[in-house]
Amino acid sequence: MSGAEHDFGAFVAARATTLLRVAYLACGDQAEAEDLLQTALERTYRNWDRVRHDTPEPYVRRVIINTAISRARRRAILNIVPVRVPPERPARSTDVDLRHVLMDALRGLPPRQRAVIVLRYWEDLSEAQTAEVLGCTIGTVKSQASKAMAKLRTALGETSLEGVIGNAHA
Repeated sequence: MSGAEHDFGAFVAARATTLLRVAYLACGDQAEAEDLLQTALERTYRNWDRVRHDTPEPYVRRVIINTAISRARRRAILNIVPVRVPPERPARSTDVDLRHVLMDALRGLPPRQRAVIVLRYWEDLSEAQTAEVLGCTIGTVKSQASKAMAKLRTALGETSLEGVIGNAHA
C-alpha cells in the first residue's frame, strides 16, 4: 500500500461517519446516503493526489451535495414528486418523532435549499464556507437559507422550527 492510499484510508476511517451524516441529510434516505458517500469517496480517491494537500473534507462535502442535487434533478425529471403534507398536529420539542418530522420537511425542500440548510445548520459552516462548498455567492446562500427557513416554518409551524432543528442536531 502506497503512502497516498494509506493517507486516503486514514481520512476515510476518520471522517466517514460525519460524511455519511451529511449525505443522509442531503438526501433523506439511508441507502441513498451510502450511495452518495461511496460516489464521493470514489471521485475523491481518483483526485487524491490533488485533493490531499488541501483539506479534503470540504471537497468531499461538495461532491456529496452536488451529486445529491444532480440525482434529485434527474428524479424530478423522471417522475412527479409528491408534495409532503404537514403533520396533523404541531410538533413538540419533546416529541420522539421530531427527527422524522424534520426529515419529511427537509425532503419537501428543493435540493439546493436543503443543501444550504444542512451545511449551515447541521454542519455549522459559515455562510462563506457554505458558499464555497456549493460554488455560489454568499448572497445566494443567504437567500436560499431564507427561502428554506420560510418553507420549513410553514410546514412545521413558527414556534416548533427552532426546537426541531435544535433537537435533531443534538
